[in-house]
Amino acid sequence: MNIGGEYLKTVIQRFRETKITAEKAIQQLTESELFWSPNEESNSVAIIVKHMSGNMVSRWTDFFTTDGEKLFRNRDDEFGGDIQTKEQVMELWELGWETFLTALKDIHEDDLLKTIIIRNELHTVIEAIERQMYHYSYHVGQIVYIAKNLKSSNWNTLTIPRKK
Repeated sequence: MNIGGEYLKTVIQRFRETKITAEKAIQQLTESELFWSPNEESNSVAIIVKHMSGNMVSRWTDFFTTDGEKLFRNRDDEFGGDIQTKEQVMELWELGWETFLTALKDIHEDDLLKTIIIRNELHTVIEAIERQMYHYSYHVGQIVYIAKNLKSSNWNTLTIPRKK
């Protein structure tokens, strides 16, 4: 068995599962629920999706050759409410994940210890992947938590139901 190849296969599968988990939560929400937030300082699911997409496109476009914090990215704008439909939310979601997963599939085991740059800091490719695993899982957890609270007793569990 090849450790690098197995790592890449496993991490790609985990990211796909993370994406599907969020999508199962998002599918349960109405359009208006996608834009709900408990207060001014909290993010709606739509804003979280917009931020994740912006991060994915910035980090994973020209992954090996440019800083992961692209000049075209305006991170603060990701937290503004200029998207208004579920369709727009899902378009951003797919753009981000397509960019990310395409780049991830292009990584080979001999790339894992290469150095890339994110925000002017050096990272090995493994570190960059794990950094994103943490970041994306964090936000998917937020999406699920918000959706579960909004749906309350109408929530369809994403894992094994209680007492089963």
